[in-house]
Amino acid sequence: MRTIIVGGVAGGMSAATRLRRLDETREIVVFERGPYVSYANCGLPYYVGGVIRDRSSLLLQTPQSLASRFRLDVRTGHEVLAVDAARRTVTVLDAASGETSTEGYDELILAVGASAREAAGHPGIPTHTLRTVEDVDAIGALVASAADNPSALVVGGGFIGLEAVENLVRRGIHVTLVQRGPHLLSPLDAEMVAPLEAQLRSHGVDVRTAVTIDAVEGGVVVLDDGSALRPDFIVDASGVTPSVDLARTAGLRLGPTGGIAVDAQNRTSDQHIFAVGDGVEKVDALSGDAALVTMAGLANRHGRSVADVIAGHDERNTPALGTAIVKVFDTVAAKVGWSERQLASAGHKHRVIHTHPTSHATYYPGAQPMSMKLLVDPVTDRILGAQIVGGEGVDKRIDVIAVAMAGGITASGLARLELAYAPQFGSAKDPVNQLGYVADNLRTGATRAIQWHELDAAVAAGATLVDVRTGGEYAAGAIPGALSIPVDELRDRLSELPAGPVVVHCQVGQRGHTAARILAQHGFEVVNLDGGYRTWVAASAESGRRLDAV
Repeated sequence: MRTIIVGGVAGGMSAATRLRRLDETREIVVFERGPYVSYANCGLPYYVGGVIRDRSSLLLQTPQSLASRFRLDVRTGHEVLAVDAARRTVTVLDAASGETSTEGYDELILAVGASAREAAGHPGIPTHTLRTVEDVDAIGALVASAADNPSALVVGGGFIGLEAVENLVRRGIHVTLVQRGPHLLSPLDAEMVAPLEAQLRSHGVDVRTAVTIDAVEGGVVVLDDGSALRPDFIVDASGVTPSVDLARTAGLRLGPTGGIAVDAQNRTSDQHIFAVGDGVEKVDALSGDAALVTMAGLANRHGRSVADVIAGHDERNTPALGTAIVKVFDTVAAKVGWSERQLASAGHKHRVIHTHPTSHATYYPGAQPMSMKLLVDPVTDRILGAQIVGGEGVDKRIDVIAVAMAGGITASGLARLELAYAPQFGSAKDPVNQLGYVADNLRTGATRAIQWHELDAAVAAGATLVDVRTGGEYAAGAIPGALSIPVDELRDRLSELPAGPVVVHCQVGQRGHTAARILAQHGFEVVNLDGGYRTWVAASAESGRRLDAV
């Protein structure tokens, strides 16, 4: 039996090595059009920034090492030009010789991934993406040869764009970051990315949202807001599109997202052809619909599962949650599932919870703040998504929530998770448990809450806004129009509250919950401002920047 794999790196090489472990006798051939078949593409930005100093450490395997250990026939510099599904052959171009050949297969695995969107012509300005070893070599050469006070323009504020910005700044480059959308890191909601944008600006990054490149002439970049830049080079991180040309030549079905349509075993519309990686549709865990989820973990996992299927095992994919994380200087941002914006756009009813815990017990030195957002189905209590921004400890909390979602644990069920605790690692009430406590209070009706974007309407409708923080906190900054009554004085000052509905808030929501319980039991119609003053400030700052851009 002969299996041909088109493309290496995550999906292709995971399939090849797993298949060899399961079948010692099968002929396995890998065609990779580039010079490198196995490299750490997620580490590329950090080589640009000098965090990873040894270039060779990015090159995980070579054709020679793969032949020695796995008896794989790996041919770099060989591009598959076409697939004849009826004859089960591929046409291959050897870049070195210029010759083409026809190769037959019993099973074909397409692992060609996605391609960076080609940037429009930028005359006079070197422009590169950041996806391959060749890209980082070119960018590294530009950085090394830059004149005094070098500058760069990064296009796209997603995961790769943010990593590019940080690492260029590490190399002493002044960076302007432009983002088409209203805020950076669009998989997260606006109020959650405010600390991330502040972190970038604190490191001298010129962040510009809701703008695009209008024209490039004579080495000058003109943005659609009328401003002009003269960068030494451009890094295009504006996104990717599925690589589907081979699938199209083979007559394979493409899905509604534009990616290659596959079943739960990554089999395409041709029973002898499989596809894995960024160019392939996944099943969204929440909606059940087709989705493009470009994550290295999924590419590796699906490459392995395809090998199992070819070897005769009944392996099937699980739906994708889209779990992701990025670190930008000292700030970490992570997400899983859907955002509030996605849910609202889809008309999916949802409940929102914001909390602001610390990474571990505050009495132990080094505790770092984090902001957490949980999205919950108000009927079933199902977790729909989560976002966390902070420093230390963000990674393990998002992973716990991702596992909870995969395991069907409800939002209230987070309160009952038994998680590892010592003061240097967490709190006796872990931040994940705290999300569960809030979710349970809302589910049972022990408290009611409104969101930051609902506050103005509530006050306009006649609600009294009460700030239950201390007088000192109120003096340092307050929501306009709020009445200051510290929670510890609330029982003795009930007569100061006018008739009608009341909205209470504190700094992060906890004292607000206590105040809401006091007032409710004294007959008041009361709601707590979810996430408190801290969420309101972050959201207001982000909203203000969006309005300034209009």
